[in-house]
Amino acid sequence: MNADAPDRDVRAGVFEREFLAASDTGARNRWYRWIFHHDSAGERNFDLLLIVAILASVAVVMLDSVPRIRADWHRWLYAAEWAFTLLFTVEYAMRLWVVRRPWRYATSFFGIIDLLAILPTYLSLLFLGSNTLIVVRVLRLLRIFRVLKLVEYSSEAGVLMTALLGSRRKIFVFVCTVLTIVVIFGALMYVIEGPAHGFTSIPTGMYWAVVTMATVGFGDIAPGTPLGRFVTSILILIGYSIIAVPTGIYTAELANTLRPKRRASACAQCRLADHESDAQHCRRCGAALPADGT
Repeated sequence: MNADAPDRDVRAGVFEREFLAASDTGARNRWYRWIFHHDSAGERNFDLLLIVAILASVAVVMLDSVPRIRADWHRWLYAAEWAFTLLFTVEYAMRLWVVRRPWRYATSFFGIIDLLAILPTYLSLLFLGSNTLIVVRVLRLLRIFRVLKLVEYSSEAGVLMTALLGSRRKIFVFVCTVLTIVVIFGALMYVIEGPAHGFTSIPTGMYWAVVTMATVGFGDIAPGTPLGRFVTSILILIGYSIIAVPTGIYTAELANTLRPKRRASACAQCRLADHESDAQHCRRCGAALPADGT
């Protein structure tokens, strides 16, 4: 048994595991390997070119938001934006063409990101009036999300996503606890300080509680009474005490994801149930383990 096989499975790209090729031979299979695999030099170069295109397209959007640059180079930036849009449109169509189940890919996380990379430019053609400039500006902003396409070229991203999904319930409970504290302290400060010190409503107090517990401290709203300052001090201490909780939860889950898989089958002699995935003998007594892992 190859001991490196589990590591290769972990490092394998998300697409290679989730989306199968539409054909085992011919042009579709060849393009599938170019798009979704990263083994040969040509496949890696294809990924590299797409990464450069993504970064360049995001840079074009950023430069187009600078008034001075836009005044002098708008036509060139506009042409470059359409060139990148057409390039990503062809790429998106090719991805749908080479996978066995196109709809599954289109509705996946990366499929939606690929669609968002091209959709705003086409939608901007529908909003040409001066009264819809804000809409067009929002659509241009959405093009920045092309940078999320970079995730699909990192095999480690699958490990991070797995750890995040594994810890989602613990993080959800943590977020609910934080929201409860925010509501309680926001209402408390509304009662203690009142509109005279800027706490005009409970939502305003909740905003103050979020800023205070995160230890950001903008200073736009501050308590003016001794009791309010005492409550503020307590909330700051609470913020410092819980700020590391989500990091610890995620780190523990990530370590568990990266840990090599173990066999849960018990040894027939000493009943030890924890062994390496490729172990053939018990690590305590040396007895042979069941071949089927039961």
